[in-house]
Amino acid sequence: MILNVDKHIVLRQLEISDAEDIFYTIDSQRDHLGPFLPFVETTKQLSDTQAFVEPAVNAPKDRMEYTFTIRVKDRFAGLVGFKDTDRANKKTEIGYWLSRDFLGRGIMTRSVNTLCDFAFRELDINRIQIKCAVANSASRSIPHRLGFQLEGIERAGELLTGGVFTDLAVYSKLKGDE
Repeated sequence: MILNVDKHIVLRQLEISDAEDIFYTIDSQRDHLGPFLPFVETTKQLSDTQAFVEPAVNAPKDRMEYTFTIRVKDRFAGLVGFKDTDRANKKTEIGYWLSRDFLGRGIMTRSVNTLCDFAFRELDINRIQIKCAVANSASRSIPHRLGFQLEGIERAGELLTGGVFTDLAVYSKLKGDE
């Protein structure tokens, strides 16, 4: 599946062949991605990324979490997708990360906006949540720009590299907020 963001950016549903792009981006940008993404520390070789990609791609349809590569002019730029989807209660969470080569162009804001539209219109989701480390101002700016409501702070909500807990800002947007 492909979701068009604009004439240069597409979200393409994750494929097995994406593991190399994902791993090499993580491996070459540990200093950029590592401070707020705990999986960077444990992603040591291509097989670690393949272990993430394969079950995501091969999940049964009723348990699939849509994960998309962000492609800018057909170049891999990052990932965006759903996690912890609760279909019975029509809610999900969006997670995302972007290669340092593509920062500062509004790519992630537009990608998350496209994913929200897909969730509300195609998947009949009623609530979307985004959690960001309180100290990660770049990540927090995405839900802020898109009209999400800050619900509060989840204290010590995520264990980061080095065994340090970080507080998470919890944002939400409802279908009716559109």
